[in-house]
Amino acid sequence: MNFVNPGRDQKAATVSDAITPTSDLEKQIDFSNSDGAETPKKQSRPGHPPRHHGHEAHKRVRHFLHPSGKRIHVAHSPTEALHLRSKLERLHEEHEFEIFISGTPEHLEAIRKAQQHHEARRASLHAEHKDIYERFADVHAELDNLSHELERVTTHGVSLEAHFGKFGYDAHVKSYDEESPSHSGANTPRSSISGARPDHENDYGSSLKLWKKPIVRQYFHKGILWRASRSEEVQSFELFVDLLYVGILAINGDAVSEDPTGQALMFFIITFTLSWKIWNDMSQIISWFETDDIAQRISIIFLLSCLFGLTTNITQAFGHAEDSEHGGHGTYATLIGFYLASRLFNVAYLIFIATILPMVRYPMICHISNAIIGSALWIASIHVPYPSQLILIWFALVVDVMGPFMVIMLKTLAYKLGASTKERFDQLFEFWPAVNIEHRVERQNAFVGLVFGYTVVAMLYQSTVNGIDGFYGKAVLGLIQAFCFNWIYFDIDGANLHFHAIRRHKISAVIWNMTHLPFIMAFVLGGGALARLVVATDTENMHLEHLTETYQHRSEHDIRQGIRWFYCGGFGVALACMGIIALSHVHKEVATLRMKKRFRIAWRFCIATIIVCMPLAEDLTSLQLVGIVTALIVFALATELWAASCSTQKWTGRSRPAKYTGMCGRSKLQALVRDGKEVDVGKLASNNSSQDGLIIGP
Repeated sequence: MNFVNPGRDQKAATVSDAITPTSDLEKQIDFSNSDGAETPKKQSRPGHPPRHHGHEAHKRVRHFLHPSGKRIHVAHSPTEALHLRSKLERLHEEHEFEIFISGTPEHLEAIRKAQQHHEARRASLHAEHKDIYERFADVHAELDNLSHELERVTTHGVSLEAHFGKFGYDAHVKSYDEESPSHSGANTPRSSISGARPDHENDYGSSLKLWKKPIVRQYFHKGILWRASRSEEVQSFELFVDLLYVGILAINGDAVSEDPTGQALMFFIITFTLSWKIWNDMSQIISWFETDDIAQRISIIFLLSCLFGLTTNITQAFGHAEDSEHGGHGTYATLIGFYLASRLFNVAYLIFIATILPMVRYPMICHISNAIIGSALWIASIHVPYPSQLILIWFALVVDVMGPFMVIMLKTLAYKLGASTKERFDQLFEFWPAVNIEHRVERQNAFVGLVFGYTVVAMLYQSTVNGIDGFYGKAVLGLIQAFCFNWIYFDIDGANLHFHAIRRHKISAVIWNMTHLPFIMAFVLGGGALARLVVATDTENMHLEHLTETYQHRSEHDIRQGIRWFYCGGFGVALACMGIIALSHVHKEVATLRMKKRFRIAWRFCIATIIVCMPLAEDLTSLQLVGIVTALIVFALATELWAASCSTQKWTGRSRPAKYTGMCGRSKLQALVRDGKEVDVGKLASNNSSQDGLIIGP
């Protein structure tokens, strides 16, 4: 069964649910020089009638004859191409054959020429034997129709994985089988009749090995993304890493809100970026390479230890700025030491990868060079006094955050320098490890969920009196804000995607990835300030004694202007960043939408600007400020929901009536139909004693 997968450029890729076995490589070698494309002989399976040529048309063409006389062989991965060439060179002269990788421009051009050649032959046959040609064409069409119907009735279909369609199809995305790389191709999970048993049906479990050679999960090769045939799942230790970041978010948010100044904001950006970089590096390496062994888990423990040590030195990293100028006793050196330990550990791992996996050696060298340059700047910043060290710090941050994307600029530059430079670059960087879109998006969503959760937890307080007061009102308003942000990010911006930013284009992928850092930082900044506003006692009905002693120390009677700017600026910038992230995607839109995406995002930017400017109204109390911001965010959400709805549909009721289907065993249903009886659902349900009985569902 074939699935045609239209991409953004209206091209299509055919995905087959059957992979040609290794023996087919041997069949390709013994070819004749007869005119026309050659197909393997059909073999009937026991108990099945021979399939007509309509079914054979669905099979992948392994080789065909080019009009020039050469036999064109089609390989479905670079590994298979090398294996096939080594065998053909022993049996045939080099000028007798050519090997192309499926989907490459050379392969497409050869197919077009062969197609034109055979179309000319068909036209010639039609002109010479018109009557016979037309009769044969009619018989051919009828056999095709009958074969398709027979295949539909007797064969269980397969479908693409659901998560693959969530982020948009692409004609340049293919998959390979990790267990047998030489059988690469664009394939779907095998059907139940193929004889292969899925992993969850295996009789034996698998043990965790001490060490396994890493496998590149997905990579780019000549413009085609090759993906592992198995989906990549989030592992348990990745969720454990997220638990540590709950504490990191709390420490960063509390520290910056305790002293709401521009200097504190600068220190917050520096320390938060360092902790985020460690998380990003771990996620990227796990997404690149599959190991799943004990050594990997030990490495994660070491990286977590470095992250834990970095977190314990965040608040006092710069000490007191006025003392640091004279050699103060801040913990900056220790903080950078833990950060460098994690970075250099990753460098050592990438060196190891570059050694044992030559196919991705040069991309790994680029990442290694970037990490070493950044590490040198961080080491230098330790030995330079404040504030001069800030110059080195900002340079190091730019190198660490933007460095991986500078490789894209290097590729663009190489392509502009000339054909020889471009050819050399393509030769060195023929294989490029790619990020698994499902894993990356799921990990990013989990991190964003932690940020939203931190804001809710930060607002919690303990009351000493019965009843509902202003503290509770502000906390509930803050809860509504966090829920609205969560609603917009996941259910509006992250839903109905036609092309995810990562799959859309390399520029949109960079924008999506880079915008998340300021978005997360801004929301943590606003959440920390909101926690201070919740326990503020700047109105008459809010009394300090209504809070427990712990929260009395956090309470303020006169709200500092920095808290206002952190709160409004943080949430306003976060809302604007969400708009940029939404623009990086391509969403599914219909003609009956009430408002186009670009207009509703523009309206979101306007609301974000109003929120950022709210601190200019200095006479607002904490309750008034939180209430107005909540109203603006709710209004933004309501606008998004209205704009994304269809003008031809009602706001209530279902678009189509609910239907229920009943399923029972095939043998029972066939017996009922054969005897001409009506199907009694109640009787089937009462008589059912096996798992193949009646199943009712919406």
